[in-house]
Amino acid sequence: MNHLTESPQHTRHSGYPRKGFFTDTSICIGCKACEVACKEWNRNPADSQYELLESSYDNTGELGADTWRHVAFVEQNREHIEAARESGRALVSLGMPGIGPPGGNGQNLQGVDTTPPDTPDFRWLMSSDVCKHCTNAGCLDVCPTGALFRTEHGTVVVQDDICNGCGTCVAGCPFGVIERRSDGVVGTKSERDFTPGEQAGTHNVGVAQKCTLCYDRIIDGQTPACAQACPTTSIKYGTREDMVDTARTRVAELHAQGLTEARLYGANSQDGVGGTGSVFLLLDEPEVYGLPPDPRVPTADLPQMFKRAGLAAAGMLAGAAAAFVLGGRR
Repeated sequence: MNHLTESPQHTRHSGYPRKGFFTDTSICIGCKACEVACKEWNRNPADSQYELLESSYDNTGELGADTWRHVAFVEQNREHIEAARESGRALVSLGMPGIGPPGGNGQNLQGVDTTPPDTPDFRWLMSSDVCKHCTNAGCLDVCPTGALFRTEHGTVVVQDDICNGCGTCVAGCPFGVIERRSDGVVGTKSERDFTPGEQAGTHNVGVAQKCTLCYDRIIDGQTPACAQACPTTSIKYGTREDMVDTARTRVAELHAQGLTEARLYGANSQDGVGGTGSVFLLLDEPEVYGLPPDPRVPTADLPQMFKRAGLAAAGMLAGAAAAFVLGGRR
């Protein structure tokens, strides 16, 4: 288990269940309603000219300071689909979540036809990516001003008026989520105007920006904007415990249909970030979606590094003292 630097109190909030997302990519249709809803609610500026990228049916490309939800489009042919299905079978054999008798590994599906479906010649993989709200957040660990904080719901939020724009958090995120906003006019949320049909002025220039899991909505008992707008319920919101349970049940359903490529991402509490608040169901390897296969908080080894540095410094001082004493005797 990694030695994590964030204080345990940051991730435990008595009386407040941890909230999170479950994004089921198997039912995402790539409509980008989540992207639009996120930008509208948070008054985030446009980050493109609304022109499709040359590499995909996409106009935003990736998460950033202005795009807190991003829908990826991945084109796959028959060969890629079969490879994904085969790698999924290997995961199932290792004990991935499945259905069947208690204690089983999900392969004994009584009364269920698990014959793999015909492999299509082509498919799109669509996935709405978002900040992971890690159990142990590297961005929060390295922030020198305390601008990043852990909320009572277990999410990670940037305080715009405290961030000094140093960018340390950018390097501290293993997912490349957080970025600094590059241009516009600084203004607090209360100062933002809303004119229907007009683009809001860019605010928080130079300040680190990312998904807040709609903190201002959830404290009032509302659903985050992206989940509220999703027409297929691909984005689900609730307590993280419920989201993980829902995700495991969904994986089992897909496996029972012969779709062995289905797998979870972020549900493992033993991974390098202690699990994430945003859990994903993927239909191929994480790298296909632009996700790191083995994310690890950069600060995980700091305690051990400090300890070794201390021992090394003590050894150097002892050596210098010995040399001084021996030199004085000559």
